[in-house]
Amino acid sequence: MIFEDEKDYIMRMIKEMVRVLFSLMLGKKYTKVELEAENKYSVSGTGLDELKAMADKGKINEAENQLLENIDYANKKELETAILFYEYISEKEDVFLKEHDYSIEEVFDGLKSLAENAGFSNYQM
Repeated sequence: MIFEDEKDYIMRMIKEMVRVLFSLMLGKKYTKVELEAENKYSVSGTGLDELKAMADKGKINEAENQLLENIDYANKKELETAILFYEYISEKEDVFLKEHDYSIEEVFDGLKSLAENAGFSNYQM
């Protein structure tokens, strides 16, 4: 079980990682805004809204696998989609994540792996 202080620390690290990845990998400043109604975020034709819907149904691992199996690490829009997916998962309650065999640490590891696979392995997170 994660202590509350440790969870808060991991959450802060995830938020910082999202901000830094937007800056380094995408070359833009991250500001949290509502996504447009028309979903312009996708990976190989699978929209971010579809990945979120899978996660909401408890199929977090399946959504993550689908994302990672199809992502083009050279495509900035796909990288942005992946970052936004992990950010979305990070906002889920611990109970929900645990019930569906996922954890906040896996979100952190997923973002770290995403950065490494996109060529940012020298960046320490």
